[in-house]
Amino acid sequence: MAILRAAFCAALLILSGGLAVAQDVTLSSRDGSVTIRGTLLSFDGEYYRVDTEYGELTVDGSGVTCAGPACPNLQAYVAEMVISGAATTGEVLLPALIEAFGMRNGYAVTRAPGGEREIVFTLTERGGSQVAGRFTVRSTNTDEGFADLLANEADIVMALREIRPGELRRAIEAGMGNLRAAGRNRVLALDALVPIVAPGHPLTELTVTDLARIYSGEIDNWQMLGGADAPIVPHLLASGSGLGQAVEDRLLLPVEADLAAGAVRHGSDRALVAAVLADPFAIGLTTASETGLAQQLALSGDCGFSLDASRRNAKTEDYPLTAPVFLYMPARRLPKLVREFLAYTRSPAAQMVIRRAGFVDQQPEEVPIADQGARFANAIARAGEEVSLSDLQRMVSVLTPYKRLTTSFRFEAGSSLLDAQSRSNVDQLAAALESGVYDGREIMFVGFSDGDGAAPVNQRIAMERAKAVERAVVAAARAADLDRLSLRVEAFGEAMPMACDDSAWGRQVNRRVEVWLR
Repeated sequence: MAILRAAFCAALLILSGGLAVAQDVTLSSRDGSVTIRGTLLSFDGEYYRVDTEYGELTVDGSGVTCAGPACPNLQAYVAEMVISGAATTGEVLLPALIEAFGMRNGYAVTRAPGGEREIVFTLTERGGSQVAGRFTVRSTNTDEGFADLLANEADIVMALREIRPGELRRAIEAGMGNLRAAGRNRVLALDALVPIVAPGHPLTELTVTDLARIYSGEIDNWQMLGGADAPIVPHLLASGSGLGQAVEDRLLLPVEADLAAGAVRHGSDRALVAAVLADPFAIGLTTASETGLAQQLALSGDCGFSLDASRRNAKTEDYPLTAPVFLYMPARRLPKLVREFLAYTRSPAAQMVIRRAGFVDQQPEEVPIADQGARFANAIARAGEEVSLSDLQRMVSVLTPYKRLTTSFRFEAGSSLLDAQSRSNVDQLAAALESGVYDGREIMFVGFSDGDGAAPVNQRIAMERAKAVERAVVAAARAADLDRLSLRVEAFGEAMPMACDDSAWGRQVNRRVEVWLR
């Protein structure tokens, strides 16, 4: 810890995002009875963060005076933030959100080049010259974003994957808190990992299992998929990219396979798409927001219908390769303007900006049962010996008066824990309950299971999961008046499969809790 602290002080980062030479300050209470001396780590406009002989302390600025060359100018305070990480997020989505936030709150927003691959957004009070904030967006990749945070060179990380155990451990050791805990991360938007080929390719859909076999090298000729006798060239993003890592983590790891030796990596989505467009025998994996002129392939299964990477399928996580866009924040107080920006990113206005930027927003949609004919037809077609006609009739009878909400809950592979997108959905739904969005309505949490095992057991597990999600949402909605609405729990076990149970991906898609409203 001593080495970490020495390194920390040697390359001191003011929380606001700007680098400064380490200097001592003295904070004194108004009556002079308490004095704190140490190295100023940051000032957010309200609170000082100081490294003292007793450890790191946070002190309310309204109760103290500051003496020393590092003391900030309280009259000309500028809120600053450095956000670093995935270029897919930093080049389009964050700039759009920052500019929309500034416009909505009466700031003039200008952008200028910063360091390498940086854009600096300056927010200025309209009609004056007072700078209110300076947001620096550094677009590299997910690995670099976490490295910048751990080196105290960034305040927030843009990530296209969840934090790795080693990164989490180092963040805790550096005093940044548990970045997997509530309040330390959030899903900013959604995207999807999609297979692409050149336009005019005869293939229109692919199973997730075959996709994994392509990227592991087990399938290396289009003839093996019913196509021409030609080699398959798989393309993906660089190993430092969150989406490049997601291909290995989410596609290959479940089948304990390694990436094919002939796979071609690229430093950007644009380069990957260009390579696929130039090669009729190539296949690529990129985000739905970056496919350009390439042809997307839907994901299918022998016992389920095809699913494309539509906005609705990504929101519900029915599409098996949904890719959340994460923000990770350390356990420290951010400037008020930054906190206001983060709150804005969850607003309905921000969700429209997210959609216009080409990403999938998280604004819940209500889907009438009449628009879900394919799902119910598949449930009837794929009903096994343990799902009777009366089971299906009961499901249809119960659900018909309701509409499905696109907010769904799924679980980590081999676990009863909610996955990252679903943990964010708990917060989103809880916030809606607190604000009264569903007052006067009935919310039904509906559990479904995979078909692995006996139907009665799966029915019981589905009910337990539905109850667990209901408890999680109610616990998170501490300020909600639950007397203003009705909550209900139901389960139908394996009666409505979304994918095949013969793969880990299929079973994970089928294990879910849906939300229905009336």
